[in-house]
Amino acid sequence: MTQMHSIPTVTDVPSHVAIIMDGNGRWATERHLPRTAGHIRGVRAVRRAVEYCVRHHIAYLTLFAFSSENWRRPPEEVGLLMKLFVKSLQKEVSKLHKNNIRLRVIGDLSAFSSELQTLIHAAEQQTIKNTGLTLNIAANYGGRWDILQAMRRMIQERPELLNAEIEASDFEPFLSMADMPEPDLFIRTGGERRISNFMIWQLAYTELFFSDKYWPDFSAADFDEALAWYAQRERRFGRTSAQLQET
Repeated sequence: MTQMHSIPTVTDVPSHVAIIMDGNGRWATERHLPRTAGHIRGVRAVRRAVEYCVRHHIAYLTLFAFSSENWRRPPEEVGLLMKLFVKSLQKEVSKLHKNNIRLRVIGDLSAFSSELQTLIHAAEQQTIKNTGLTLNIAANYGGRWDILQAMRRMIQERPELLNAEIEASDFEPFLSMADMPEPDLFIRTGGERRISNFMIWQLAYTELFFSDKYWPDFSAADFDEALAWYAQRERRFGRTSAQLQET
């Protein structure tokens, strides 16, 4: 029988927050601006979120920046997103490093330009020894892709498992964020109520918070609201409320 994870330590402040930063395009459209203007303003909200997590001692922040499905968007919008990614890496990495923040980019990076791949590798190497917040940027990432790539790697590196009963503990080390705790709190802005192929495996026991605010408008006060909601959640992990009272 497959055993469940050990029960994680639960505190009022999440250790790992994962965010789908939704609503940039709609924010711009409602202001009669090109959708690209919303993405540019969204970068400011990223800075606010990073600063918030540092102030509140949140150890991990994972941002869904570009999904594997986002390639279907208009070419000019995709091109702008790629340019923003390059510009942000060139401009922000030194600040992250100065503030002891480690940057990691999670996803299938092979689809990106050689320039962007080089910048990503350099940024990760520059910040690899930092011990403060770990900032994960999910780019060309999908939850199904993550599971498939983990399965392929497991079969390649541990072929003996093909003739065994595979446990979660065999499989999970090959996921792209295997060395981090699973998210405690998931936030999606923009009014949608779905996880959209984001961290499918890792969100199994995550608390899901949905905000109607568009990402460019998501403020520290909105983050406060999400954390206050999280602090009131009863995280049972299969146990009863009575059992929680006994611990």
